[in-house]
Amino acid sequence: MRIGIVGSMQFTEKMMELRDVLEKMGHNVFLTKAASPFVGKSDREKEKIKIFQKMNKDVIRGFWKQMQGADAILVANYDKNGIKNYIGGNTLMEIGFAHILNQKIYLLNPVPDIPYYKTEIEATKPLVLNGDLGRLSQPK
Repeated sequence: MRIGIVGSMQFTEKMMELRDVLEKMGHNVFLTKAASPFVGKSDREKEKIKIFQKMNKDVIRGFWKQMQGADAILVANYDKNGIKNYIGGNTLMEIGFAHILNQKIYLLNPVPDIPYYKTEIEATKPLVLNGDLGRLSQPK
């Protein structure tokens, strides 16, 4: 299965670990092409890079293009800033893109209890993996 991993760029290293596991399982996996500058940086540095890329590198549209022809996305929703299973605005957009593209939407962890986001996420009918990558559909 061709699957994109999405989530807060604060989770870049964790998303790369997920990519490696999924590739070993036989999946064709992609992350945003803009991920490499985030590796090894502090959260403050990552925030600056993220803002720069969004404002100057058109990374939202770039990832939309990467999503074309994919089968699914995996949302890496870990705890962030005191919010359990955090999903931010950009990731919510990527969930929306996947929904419109009729791609499967997998959440690594349960839907976060974030006002206004929760019902929007639930409306896309994601499959919550509860941390179990074995619950993903088999590779094609």
